[in-house]
Amino acid sequence: MAARRPSKTLVTPTSFADLGVPGRLVAALEQVGISVPFPIQAATLPDSLAGRDVLGRGRTGSGKTYAFALPVLARLSAATSPRLPGRPRSLILVPTRELATQIEATIAPLATALSLRTLTIFGGVSARPQVGALHAGVDILIACPGRLADHVSNGHAILDAVEVTVLDEADHMADLGFLPVVRRLLDKTPPRSQRLLFSATLDAGVDVLVRRYLSNPATHSVDSAMSPVAAMTHHVLRVRHDDRLPVLIDLTAAPGRTLVFTRTKRGAKKLTGQLVASGVPAVELHGNLAQNARTRNLAAFSAGDARTLVATDIAARGIHVDDVALVIHADPPAEHKAYLHRSGRTARAGASGTVVTLMTDDQVTDVRDLTRQAGINPTITRLGPGDSLLTELAPGERRFVTPPTATTAPHHGQGHSATRRPDPRTAAGGSTASAPRGRGSESRRASAAETTSAPRGAAAFSSGTRVGSRRGQR
Repeated sequence: MAARRPSKTLVTPTSFADLGVPGRLVAALEQVGISVPFPIQAATLPDSLAGRDVLGRGRTGSGKTYAFALPVLARLSAATSPRLPGRPRSLILVPTRELATQIEATIAPLATALSLRTLTIFGGVSARPQVGALHAGVDILIACPGRLADHVSNGHAILDAVEVTVLDEADHMADLGFLPVVRRLLDKTPPRSQRLLFSATLDAGVDVLVRRYLSNPATHSVDSAMSPVAAMTHHVLRVRHDDRLPVLIDLTAAPGRTLVFTRTKRGAKKLTGQLVASGVPAVELHGNLAQNARTRNLAAFSAGDARTLVATDIAARGIHVDDVALVIHADPPAEHKAYLHRSGRTARAGASGTVVTLMTDDQVTDVRDLTRQAGINPTITRLGPGDSLLTELAPGERRFVTPPTATTAPHHGQGHSATRRPDPRTAAGGSTASAPRGRGSESRRASAAETTSAPRGAAAFSSGTRVGSRRGQR
């Protein structure tokens, strides 16, 4: 196999038509408000539309979905090969269910305009509807490796008609241990079919895939995972352990969407409950949730029914929600790549964003090493509840809702709402030392008017262990 070409220089964005995108597809893009290509699209499309294998390196949020979707759509719409039962014409492999769903949502309007059929395949839901859809025939199959491998082994999916294969977030698939099954799936696709691989980094496992399955690929690097976004500001808040929750309540009660990361699934669940009990509409996202709950919670966050999403690193890659203004590392991640990917949920597609890491005294060394390895020079501030910096990081009136009662099931954390100007004497509820574990009946009967005062903090949501701990992640 020929050696890969050196990475090409960035291409100045031009029009999609100038890059060779077919007119029907350009018109479909304009219908969804897309008219100017991002750098990674402008760099890769001339090669991918020409049928070449492509290796694209760029951070999440750089526009990779359209970079691989457009050549897939263009190729299938121009081909005369029929749609056969159980034999998809193209395959997009992704590491997570949420990413599969979001890619399908991006591609579906364009596919419909071209009379192409899409399908998502992943675990956590019934396999029977997927089998039926496969037998009906599909043009673009977007799949997680595990469930697709099940369908292949059961004879419901045959990959010998795949004309183009895409591997998205290949490095994340490597991190999750999917590479063996990915290799088995790729071995079942035609060896001369086109292959497009997109990854934020080119680690050893990913490089094996490139060398084995891509033929003389055109290589393009745009905004690697190690290049911080200029429009993203990073802050480390050094807080007392008992002040972590009150500070979080203050930040998440501000207007706009906030994504909060915890180290463990249990921590995400517990923190979500504490935020909701304190009047902050919040939902959780982690591996212990059933797929329906994960979909419902992500939809609530996307729609604005819940302003805060509390998640493990399952949301650090491939999750795109517009206008996430603030990312909070409630628990600093285990390593610097996770920090960069978590932080990349904000400042996407040219927007600005703020990243806040909460750090206790016993985490100072770990957080310093983490930010150094990530190439970040954050502003470090020691503060407590009510500090004026909190309103600078998350501007606007703090808004709380009446916490759900013990006999009323919460609906995405909604309730009667009230607003207030943050009071530095009471913001985020003061010290947790005076707050008993749980809330009594008097607190549960609090009226909407009473939510105009900042709720008092609850028990600490995490034990504040060292950054490097991985136990219970996702």
